[in-house]
Amino acid sequence: MPRIDVRRLAAVDMYGAAGSRIRRRVILAEFLLGAVIGSALGLFVLVATGGWMAVFGAWLLGACLNYVPLSLHALDLSRPGALERELRGVEVRAELRHYTKAQIWLFVPLVLVVLAIAQRRGLSNPG
Repeated sequence: MPRIDVRRLAAVDMYGAAGSRIRRRVILAEFLLGAVIGSALGLFVLVATGGWMAVFGAWLLGACLNYVPLSLHALDLSRPGALERELRGVEVRAELRHYTKAQIWLFVPLVLVVLAIAQRRGLSNPG
């Protein structure tokens, strides 16, 4: 499994290099739209088509479901002071470099969902 802490990925992505308020809102919107609109589109393509398009719809649904745990963490981190508390003592630039590369895992259906569940249950230590 990849070394990804789903909550940290959400936090670092929301903060970016400078921690601007507009970036936080844009990233939150990206996560929510990916989770809701992307998943709905994937489900529609899966159900309404056949053959390779249905396979594409299944992949799209699985990939967009990765945005659900990111959205939940981003909503939690949007509370006043929550993002700053999450990133206290963290080398944000180094984490940003790591998680920028690690975002390729968003294309693997359900991987962040599985990681988020494992991390919630304490089964995974992304170290």
